[in-house]
Amino acid sequence: MKGHIHSLQSFGTVDGPGVRYVVFLQGCPMRCLYCHNPDTWAIGAGEEMEASYIIEQYVRNEGFYTNGGLTVTGGEPLLQIDFVLELFTLAKERNIHTCIDTSGITYKPENKEYNAKLDKLLDLTDLVMLDIKHIDPEKHKALTGQPNDGILAFANLLSDKNIDIWIRHVVVPGYTDDDKYLEELGYFIGGLKSLKALDVLPYHNMAIPKYENLGIDYVLKDVPPLDKSEAIEKKKVILEGIKRRHAELGL
Repeated sequence: MKGHIHSLQSFGTVDGPGVRYVVFLQGCPMRCLYCHNPDTWAIGAGEEMEASYIIEQYVRNEGFYTNGGLTVTGGEPLLQIDFVLELFTLAKERNIHTCIDTSGITYKPENKEYNAKLDKLLDLTDLVMLDIKHIDPEKHKALTGQPNDGILAFANLLSDKNIDIWIRHVVVPGYTDDDKYLEELGYFIGGLKSLKALDVLPYHNMAIPKYENLGIDYVLKDVPPLDKSEAIEKKKVILEGIKRRHAELGL
C-alpha cells in the first residue's frame, strides 16, 4: 500500500519521546488560522511511498532511535488510516515505538467501518499526541473551520483504551489565551485517565512566507508572537483546571 507523503524527517526531537523518525502525511481537513504547514492541506497530493520503504529508511538509522521511535504526523495522518495501519503493523514486527500526532478530527463515534480500523490501529499505537485547538465548540469552529465534538470524544476513547496521551495546545493571543477556556480545557483533560504530558506552545508567525508563496492570505499576520514566558503562565491556568478535576475525582 502506498501513502501520500509530504516529507520525512530522520531526526525529530519534538514529536514524541527521544529521537524519532517522523513521517509527515499529506492532507488535512482542518484550516487552523495559525497552521504553519499549509502546504500539507491538499488531499491526494505529495509523493507516493510504500510503508515498507519507510520502515527501510527507519532501519538505516535504527541505532539513533533506541529511546525514540516512529511518529506519523501531517497534515492529518488519520486521513490515511489504512496506510498508517500497515505502517504500524510493520513497525511492531520490529518492536518500534509508535506515535500518532493528530488533531483527532477524523473520529466520528457513529462511523463503525472507520472505527473498526481505528481500533486495530490503536492496538499498535504506544502514544497519541493530541492537539486540542480550543475547548469551546463555537470558538473552535471559528479557529479551525471544524467542530470539536469528535475530537473530545476521541480523547475520551483514548482514555478508555488506556492509550498514553500527550496533549498539545497552542496559545494564540486573542484567540486561545482566555483563562476561562484554558481552565475549562484543563478540567476536561484532567478527566483523561491516560494523560501523560501537557505541552503548551507559544504562537509564532514564522509561516507567513509560506502563505505568501502559496498565495494564501494569512489571517493572523497582525497577531504578535507569544513570548515563551507567557505560555508558561497560561500552562499554569490549564494545570489549575486539571487539579480541580482531580480533586473532584479524588485523585
